[in-house]
Amino acid sequence: MSDRSVISARWAVATIFAVHGVVSGSFAARIPWIKEHLMLSDGQLGLALVMPALGSLTTMPFAGRLVTRFGGRATTRVLISLWSLALIIIPLAPNRWVLMFFLLLGGAAAGTSDMAMNAEAVAVEKAMRRSIMSGLHGMWSVGGLIGAGIGAGAAKLAIGAPANLAVVGAVVLVIGYAAGHRLFPAAPVSNEDGGPRFSFPRGPVLIIGLIGFCAIVAESASADWAAVYLIEILGAGEAVGALAFAAFAFSMAAGRLAGDFVVTRFGAVGTVRAAGLMGVVGGILVVTALSPLLATIGFGMIGIGVAVVVPLAFSAAGHTGEHPTHAIAGVATVSYGAGLAAPGMIGGIAAVTSLQFSFALVTGFVAIVVLGARRLRAATL
Repeated sequence: MSDRSVISARWAVATIFAVHGVVSGSFAARIPWIKEHLMLSDGQLGLALVMPALGSLTTMPFAGRLVTRFGGRATTRVLISLWSLALIIIPLAPNRWVLMFFLLLGGAAAGTSDMAMNAEAVAVEKAMRRSIMSGLHGMWSVGGLIGAGIGAGAAKLAIGAPANLAVVGAVVLVIGYAAGHRLFPAAPVSNEDGGPRFSFPRGPVLIIGLIGFCAIVAESASADWAAVYLIEILGAGEAVGALAFAAFAFSMAAGRLAGDFVVTRFGAVGTVRAAGLMGVVGGILVVTALSPLLATIGFGMIGIGVAVVVPLAFSAAGHTGEHPTHAIAGVATVSYGAGLAAPGMIGGIAAVTSLQFSFALVTGFVAIVVLGARRLRAATL
């Protein structure tokens, strides 16, 4: 494989990570609009946000088989296109029941495309023989920041979510599909050689997945509830609420873009422990809710705290000795699939207690990441 094709594949997968992030960030920034437009309570919104988790959990265990059967390049291109289309469709829901159905389909596309692009990332990382996973996930965070920024600007200009998300979705659909052409042309394999049809983690892969799960709880809860938290707990406006997510996304991007360098110098374990402690402090700032500024800073610190955990979890899974695609599918099933339940969990707990209590639990999950950091030692290349 030529150096040129490897570099081309790296930029292609980085672009797809960014596209996935733009879609996720754009949706997260407009959740307050959807909540207000459909007149949803915290509990109803939380229930709706469980649907992406269900969509992922019912499809992600089979994603490894899908990639090996049809090839990583073709599968990734199709799935990232479906996730982009979901961004256009979701804000058109006329009521909460249709919204839940759209989110179910969107979750299936988001989860399986995430797994497929991470499998492609591990292939590129092995071809380059050096750590690049954190930087690629940093591109996802950059995309999330771009999507959140566009969403915040649209909210400030009183542009409705349907128009905002339709334009963004159409643009990233074209970009993602075109970038996918530059991925490694991995050939599909036969049904007999394609590995297990259902990928569920065992042994070391399961432990790695559980660490990723704790990080994703904090990540997805902050992404989907940061704006709502500032609006409902601290009385901020929609635009200020969107900036809380932007602060979170910016810190995630910075942490991940710097992650490869930091992990190479200090190791996976030391990096996760130090960053996780910062995330715990950030969670305390959010829970105490002294002002919108301090809460926004707290969300930023949570972003730094969990920034490198998921990239290291996928990298560690890809180096456990199992088939990388199926190991990543197993970790993704636990961390992304189960972790996507966090937004709904936060809403359900908030409905019977408060959002502040929900984020106290989120802070506890970040603390668990600190305690389990040594399980990611295999990610240090």
